[in-house]
Amino acid sequence: MKHFSTFLVLFFLIGCSSSVTPVDNGLEKQIFHFGNGSEPQGIDPHIVTGVPEHHILISLCEGLTIPNAFDDENLPGAAESWSVSDDGKIYIFKLRKNGRWSNGDPVTADDFVWSWQRILTPSLGAQYPDMLYYLVNAEKYYVSQDLPNVIAGLLEFIIKDEELSNYHSEASSYFEPDSLEDGSYVLLNNSNLNNILKLLENVHSDYELRKVIVTDDNDEKFIKPKDDLIKNIKKWNIKKLFNDINFDDVGVKALDNNTLQVTLSNPTPFFTGLLSHYSTWPVHKETVLKHGSIDDRNGEWTRPGNFVCNGAFNLKSWELNNKIVVEKNPMYWDASTVRLNEIHYYPVSNVMTEDRMFRAGQLHVTSTLPSQKCPVYIEENNPDLRIDPYMGTYFYRLNTNNSYLRDVKVRKALAYSIDRKLLVEKVTKCGQIPAYSFTPPGSNGYEPTTSIPYDPELAKQLLVEAGFDSENSFPKLEILFNTNEDHRKVALAIQQMWQKNLGIEVELVNQDWKVYLSREMVGDFQVSRAGWIGDYDDPNTFLDLMRPNRGNNKTGWEDGSYDTLVAKANSTNNQVERYQLLNEAEKMLIDNMPIIPLYTYVRSYQLSPDVKGYNPHILDHHHPKFIYLERD
Repeated sequence: MKHFSTFLVLFFLIGCSSSVTPVDNGLEKQIFHFGNGSEPQGIDPHIVTGVPEHHILISLCEGLTIPNAFDDENLPGAAESWSVSDDGKIYIFKLRKNGRWSNGDPVTADDFVWSWQRILTPSLGAQYPDMLYYLVNAEKYYVSQDLPNVIAGLLEFIIKDEELSNYHSEASSYFEPDSLEDGSYVLLNNSNLNNILKLLENVHSDYELRKVIVTDDNDEKFIKPKDDLIKNIKKWNIKKLFNDINFDDVGVKALDNNTLQVTLSNPTPFFTGLLSHYSTWPVHKETVLKHGSIDDRNGEWTRPGNFVCNGAFNLKSWELNNKIVVEKNPMYWDASTVRLNEIHYYPVSNVMTEDRMFRAGQLHVTSTLPSQKCPVYIEENNPDLRIDPYMGTYFYRLNTNNSYLRDVKVRKALAYSIDRKLLVEKVTKCGQIPAYSFTPPGSNGYEPTTSIPYDPELAKQLLVEAGFDSENSFPKLEILFNTNEDHRKVALAIQQMWQKNLGIEVELVNQDWKVYLSREMVGDFQVSRAGWIGDYDDPNTFLDLMRPNRGNNKTGWEDGSYDTLVAKANSTNNQVERYQLLNEAEKMLIDNMPIIPLYTYVRSYQLSPDVKGYNPHILDHHHPKFIYLERD
């Protein structure tokens, strides 16, 4: 009777009005109109990083597990079940026999093996290969595969440095002669690793003997990568330049078409949660290779008409900066549960525009809420307002490769001159909590014990100790942020605090989402707005981010002791001991301050009462097969 009455209401609206809103029309046709904040970077699950991308990918592809709309424990996804060995290191996943790619091909264990090899291929440039480093030999494989690229880059640097002309001949001897002519710099297959390492050490020693001033360029392009290279070679006992380890040695195996065995280096209590993150999802091998190579980043396979994946929806259309449409996938193993016919994703970066679209009946859900509207909607008891707990931290990244930000005293001065309480009460104004740690308090029972004082006098003193005073003023700083009015407001507040408390001139640099991500990835920033939402419900999803060689670290900061602490924490099943170790790591991170935590997120947005099955979730994960539209 409810469906019948809804139809009559819609019939009346269509008959009596010249324009029916998308929300009303969507009710009849089961089309979900979704405010997605920004134009996505892409939809290749092994390349992208970001919340807008996640919202789309969760409809198109599916991992071994999926988020649970009603509980913290993940549900079976592409795997119908799994078992874990007594020592917590071996997982056996049973894949669904009715699992299908959107073109009808069966989803097999080999698809996961190939996909995981793909994300562990360095030349792909994935930002999340570390999600699989928990597997036996996964990190060693990645490092060994990247070894020729790193060495080629270092030798190329030597050849192009005129001051190192004494080494040009030897450095050139390791390349294919033709590649020196065309600038591709391809290493000879028979190059001896030990001889190359001796050359690199000699060059470094020569810098020191000649007391050459180590410029940022030399440091970033030669010395630091060379030191990291030596460190990794020793850590993984790598003996050969090429193919020191094969992918067959990595801890993932297809035992048969429907059985996947995963072997971990240590017990990892959050592993099944991690598997619902898109970086671990499978891609269709034949489709990827039809449109390029395993490491092709051009993304032709992700275009409408080409895209094949295994999720509840198919990619129907993509109008750049306008709308992405996905439609129900009849091949999905659980298609009978899916009630939505389409989802329309709108990249509305202007929060006021998105608010107006929602109130005009053009959106069922918004990506966020204008900060100035939140207290108004709270006072008005707006029935569409939602403020949910959210496991995320809003913070600023500091580029520690910058000559001024390399000094921890400068970084602490910047952090100590920010009034976080004022920021959340007067700027964000929607229940956000001042952040004094990177990991949000309460993350799966974890309570960080760090503190970050608001102490302008101490901040000034630290800046003086770093060598900056009235006679030697600190140079102008840039804050990079992606297009969003609320990001601009936060940046304006920080700009004023740094100017008032430290006398530092600050320039605000606004970029669209794709350019912003690109600049962060290559280190083209001084201070950058950032937000990190947990990929799974465990403090490790924050603290692991800041380990060396993590694609989303992006600060240039690394600390061997910090890395050891996090690794040690993740090798124990004792949660009390584990959280103590993670707390030590958190203190070390805050003491070094490569990031400046500002506040803990809440998920503030507007939701149409027509939307059912969209339950609050600490990670804001909403599998679309549980969502439908119905008017009360």
